[in-house]
Order: sequence, then structure tokens, then C-alpha cells
Amino acid sequence: MKKKLLYCLTSLLILLLVGCSGSQLPQYQSDKALGPQINYTVTGIEAGSGVMGRADQALTDYHLKTKKWQLMTSSTAAMISTLDKATKNHQPIVVTAWQPHWMVEKYHLKFLKDPQHVFGKGENMKSVARLGLKKDQPEIYQFLQNFHWSLADATPLMLKINRGEKTSKAVKDYIRQHPQQVKQWLKNVPQGQGKKVTLVYTPFDYEVSATNLVKQVLTDHGYKVDIRQLDVGVMWSALASGSADATVVAELPVTQGLYAHKYLHKVDIVRTNLSGAKTGLAVPKYMTNINKIEDLKNK
Repeated sequence: MKKKLLYCLTSLLILLLVGCSGSQLPQYQSDKALGPQINYTVTGIEAGSGVMGRADQALTDYHLKTKKWQLMTSSTAAMISTLDKATKNHQPIVVTAWQPHWMVEKYHLKFLKDPQHVFGKGENMKSVARLGLKKDQPEIYQFLQNFHWSLADATPLMLKINRGEKTSKAVKDYIRQHPQQVKQWLKNVPQGQGKKVTLVYTPFDYEVSATNLVKQVLTDHGYKVDIRQLDVGVMWSALASGSADATVVAELPVTQGLYAHKYLHKVDIVRTNLSGAKTGLAVPKYMTNINKIEDLKNK
């Protein structure tokens, strides 16, 4: 309870500080060192998240901590609020970022090059099922084998939801506008006739979009779909124990790699359903001379 209260107060303080002073900060000055302009701070999200662990490791591996750089823990909402105000005012900022996420497109972010591969060599979204699903519910397993899409597909859907459109309407519109893609997802998948399936996902924007899309496709095809939003560790535990059937939003090999290793022989990793996922440190594209993590040390 105390940790939760502290977390809420910290996020509130960050939002208040940004709201009161963000527009007064100077614009980015490319001819001056970046560190002093942002108090040597990388704006992060929730403590304990995969990207935060990697970001902290990056500050160590690139010797940035000796140059006074620090990682600020906040929340996803607080980080995005800070990013929103910074980009509107052309101010300097470094954030923990990941894709698929609408913020990369909306705020015109670029990921800083990571030659040491602290954040890995690339991420993918995987469909993961409980052991036995292939035998018990072969029609759902077939759908998981069929389902795949791209960042170019997912980003417009995420942006529509971010801009205020109801998730249910956004996914129904997507289905209506992509009949051939949906037909391919449902190839050799018989009508559900009320059969039940439980999907689990983590509480992030892409994960919400993708899972609700899959739910609607299967619902339209006659299945009764229950979706459950869980913390990442609980999600993997549910799949391993068989209390959930599948997820389409397991980010591997880095972000959720510890869980994949922990439950290696207790889940079925069906396929990659989206390539090109990524985590890392990012800046707005108007910061033209900051292109790799090492640039933070010298510029």
C-alpha cells in the first residue's frame, strides 16, 4: 500500500511539474551539450518494467552514470505527458521507448543506435499458447498459426484509439477495411459455435489494440472470447498453469525473455505474429545530432 501511494504521488508530482513549467523550458540547442539542458535525465516509466532494466544497464555499459546521467522512474502516462509537452515546444528530451506503440509515430521519435545491443538485436511479438491447446482446441491453435500482421497495420489502429475512438469501434472498422487479411487469419478455422477461449494480455496500448482485435475476429466467427488484462508475470504464469489459453502479445526475446526462460517447457510458443518490435532510448527527430546512445556522453 505504501509503495502504491508513493508511486501515485511521484507520478502526480511529475505531471504537476511538467504542467506548470514545461512550456517555460528553453528549446533544444544543438550547439550546446545535451546533458545540462535536461539535467542529465532519461525520462522513464514504471520501475520493474523490462525497458527500464535495460535502460539502467545501458547507462552503465555506455559509462553514462560516470557523466552524471540518471534514469527517472515515473509512469507510462507521466512519461508520455512529459514527451507531449517537450515536442510541442521543441524542447530536448530522452525517453525510454518501445514499438509497437503510437508514441513513436505521433511524436516522430527515433531510437538511438545501440551497438552494444543492450536492448537486444530486435524484438518480435509472439503468439503463445498453454500446453495442450493444439489438442484440446485445434481450431484456436490454427488461428494462432494464421494470425500475423505488421507495424504498418497496427500503428493506425493504435493512433485511432489514442485519439479518442472507442476500442470496439476501431477494431470493427479495421476488420471491415481488411477483409482479405481477416479471411487469411480464419483460413481452416471452423465456426466457433459458442466455444470458449481465454486470451491474456498486458496493460499497454498495443497489447490492448491487438488483443481486442483478435477477440472481435473470433467473436464474429462464433467464439465466446474472454480477455483478461494481467501484469506480465501473472500472464505467463496463467499460460503455464493452463488457466488461460493464449496470448498474442508476448514480446521476445528480450523484454519478456526471463519469463519465456522460466516457463520454457510449460508453454507453447506458436509463432511470431509481428516483426520489427523494439525497445530502447529515443529522442525526437528534431534532435538531429543525437543518433546513438554514446552521443549522450559527449553532446
